[in-house]
Amino acid sequence: MIGRRSWRDEAGFTLLEVLLATLLMTVILAALATVTAQWLPNWNRGIARVQRAERLAIGLERALADLSVAEMMPRSADSKLLLFEGNELSVTFVRTAVGPSTRPGLEIIRLIEKADAQGLALVRERTPFSPMPTNAQIRFVDQVVLIRAPFRVTFSYAGPDQVWQSSWRDRTQLPSTVRVSVRDAGTGQVLAVSSAAIVHVDAPAECARAKSATACLAARLKSSVERKEEQL
Repeated sequence: MIGRRSWRDEAGFTLLEVLLATLLMTVILAALATVTAQWLPNWNRGIARVQRAERLAIGLERALADLSVAEMMPRSADSKLLLFEGNELSVTFVRTAVGPSTRPGLEIIRLIEKADAQGLALVRERTPFSPMPTNAQIRFVDQVVLIRAPFRVTFSYAGPDQVWQSSWRDRTQLPSTVRVSVRDAGTGQVLAVSSAAIVHVDAPAECARAKSATACLAARLKSSVERKEEQL
């Protein structure tokens, strides 16, 4: 009996040991909290930078893909000027419609810088192409943000002579190259991801051999309009 009582008296923790263990746990948790508070913001900033870089790459790729397939299409059957209007902050052109929700044919694309609640952004807009008067207003739909602040995008254009210009409009030919410059909005520095799209003009073979490709395309457009009117 005596041995059993002695064993029971020695079993368990004393109050001092419990207090020491609690104090040690508190110190460990405080140290972990301090370390976490130091590296977690840096980790979040790193993840945010990676996500911004990925969104920038996807948006830039989309813009370059659109520009590279711009087509020689007059605004109307009676005009020799192509529907291509470009300046530093926007560019409007015609391309073949793509996507699961689009109908076969051509569409007008506009890449333009706009402001919203989150700041400036490069927006892609589209609308189906149809012959129109020279001064007609184009109503765009399906706005999609491609590139957002802190990045800003500007465009410049060059013909076969490779002389860069800040605008390209009221021409009878498309630019050979469209440069897409990406700048940091804070510093204004041009980033290394800036690139250029080489315009691959897709014209019918007979127009490619014609003396005036624009006149050939205008004639084909006029013929297409007349056929549609006859069908109606």
